[in-house]
Amino acid sequence: MTSNKFAGKTVIITGAGKGIGRACAQVMAQGGASVIAIARTQSDLDSLASKIGARGICADLSDPIAARAAMKDAGLCDFLINCAGTNVLESVLEMTDAGYETVMGINLRAALICAQEFARARVDAGGGGAIVNVSSIAGHRGFVEHMCYAASKAGLEGATRVMAKELGAHNIRVNAVAPTITMTELAATTWTDPAKRDPMMVRHPHGRFAEVEEVAQSIAMLFSDDASFVTGAVLPVDGGFLAV
Repeated sequence: MTSNKFAGKTVIITGAGKGIGRACAQVMAQGGASVIAIARTQSDLDSLASKIGARGICADLSDPIAARAAMKDAGLCDFLINCAGTNVLESVLEMTDAGYETVMGINLRAALICAQEFARARVDAGGGGAIVNVSSIAGHRGFVEHMCYAASKAGLEGATRVMAKELGAHNIRVNAVAPTITMTELAATTWTDPAKRDPMMVRHPHGRFAEVEEVAQSIAMLFSDDASFVTGAVLPVDGGFLAV
């Protein structure tokens, strides 16, 4: 179902090429927003351009210089979704410098840079706007081989609260969502193994994992006027996983 609740608004979405980011691009476009998609695969950007008219910026956000350049290219916008993310499965005893740099560089540093550049542009324009950072239940529970990933997401949630505190004076709202396992193409491959899937599935009251559209709709809700006094919050989109 389409609506015009975001008509006249522009949203920057990092990691827009696939998974949750791509679903966000589609949901926000359905709401009437103009989408600026940042991703590192040009073919994904071309596909979004043809399907929803998104403007694409091809960039590797693990490079801080490229991340700042991409945000400056995007220009002044109303909303930012920090969705770009990655993982390197390494145990505590096997963590490598390369794995740490990869995960923290994308999941945390890039998100902070993009939020900073977005906020600077908004403040220069007189304030207003909103940011949603995409975290994970891994920032709240300990999962095997997820040390750097958990650290990056817990760090992003802490940064979300600081952003909400400092940017509130400029009428910029900042929130985060913490999805459970979400059925992206990558996750669908990983979580088809019953040995991995079943122990996690049983901890979800609804007996299933999240769909990308469900996460995207929750993010859109945080941008809506219905959430005008919500800031500094971390919204679990987990089907009750963290609650029971």
